[in-house]
Amino acid sequence: MADLRERVVAAVDALAEEVVDFTAELVRLPTVNPPGEGYEECARLIGDRLARGGCAVEYLPAEGRPEHTPSHPRLNVVGTRAGKGRGPVVHFNGHFDVVPAGEGWTVDPFGGAVRDGRIWGRGTGDMKAGLAAAVYAVEALRRAGVETAGALEVSGTVDEESGGFAGVAFLAETGRIARGRTDYVVIPEPLGAERICIGHRGVWWFEVELHGRIAHGSMPFLGVNAIDHMGALLEAVRLEAQPALAERRTAMPVVPEGAGRATLNVNAVVGGQPADGIQTPCVADRCRAIFDRRFLIEEGLEGARAEVAALLEKVAARVPGFRYSVRDLMIVHPVRTPDGSPLVAALGRAISEVRGREASLVASPGTYDQKHVARIAGVEHCVAYGPGVLELAHQPDEWCGIRDMIDATKVLALAALDLAGAR
Repeated sequence: MADLRERVVAAVDALAEEVVDFTAELVRLPTVNPPGEGYEECARLIGDRLARGGCAVEYLPAEGRPEHTPSHPRLNVVGTRAGKGRGPVVHFNGHFDVVPAGEGWTVDPFGGAVRDGRIWGRGTGDMKAGLAAAVYAVEALRRAGVETAGALEVSGTVDEESGGFAGVAFLAETGRIARGRTDYVVIPEPLGAERICIGHRGVWWFEVELHGRIAHGSMPFLGVNAIDHMGALLEAVRLEAQPALAERRTAMPVVPEGAGRATLNVNAVVGGQPADGIQTPCVADRCRAIFDRRFLIEEGLEGARAEVAALLEKVAARVPGFRYSVRDLMIVHPVRTPDGSPLVAALGRAISEVRGREASLVASPGTYDQKHVARIAGVEHCVAYGPGVLELAHQPDEWCGIRDMIDATKVLALAALDLAGAR
């Protein structure tokens, strides 16, 4: 077995340049979400690479999803290297959509430049380097002449940055990833080459709309200004809700340190007339705010809801004429990989072997597609493990270290060998 593992590691070293080149190819496709540019081309690039390595390739359009349109098709791809027996199925999943580049770059965000031991560009860490590592982990086993009892699968999916509903959620809803068919799932998000991510906090995005009364702007005392009332609510959020949440800390190992607490962020505020339009003298009778509540596994959704309701009632008691409505926008419950998971153990052994140190267990500050794998597909043995620096995600001058990419490829290949069983 030791000789087999050495052959796999040597195979990864031999194809290291290909991993970098393939990552650069992926980065040069600006698969920006929104709106979902270049998805089909990217899916076929991934599929072609998997097919060249002997995988059976499926293209899975997200039929029936509203995001899947003729102008921006949502095309997912899955490659399968069949097993030689009845062993466990190991599935590697990576999203290939990226957020917009934004401002502040000193390099071409879609250039895929390689220098200083790093590959640069939007989506290098989050998460095209990880996706390339997964593709070449399976390829390294093939080149090392290693057969596994269980099948190895690699999927490239869409829309993770906007919730993953046309991507991993679609694959789970249609049974392509499912308990009884899929035993282990690894998502190579950029948590670092020595860290295994075992879950994430919960998310509740909600909108609060305040209802005022329109009146002439020269006689505002005859109306009720919803923007003024929103100011009172935001003050209560800042002075009462946020300090209370900051006192709570989860037992999950969430990184970075500040993200281990419950949080409430104001994402947007819109009220009154469009600021860039022609103005008329009116008191604002509507004002909306969108909030991002990250709740801990110990809190639960209903506890978070109750606190928001109590805060709104407290403001209503202080502010005459304060009327409101609340609307859910997105709910994601916390997830956590079971203690003692064979998947965590296999990755931990591989990390120790490749990096020479013990792996650390962490949890993600934001959600990722484990939520769909666990809650829709019913596959509880799911983690995130991949190359990259978490804090660089969505930042200008995003990069991923080449050594970390290659080491992560080795870790994924060795873990797959353990989990799927060598033949």
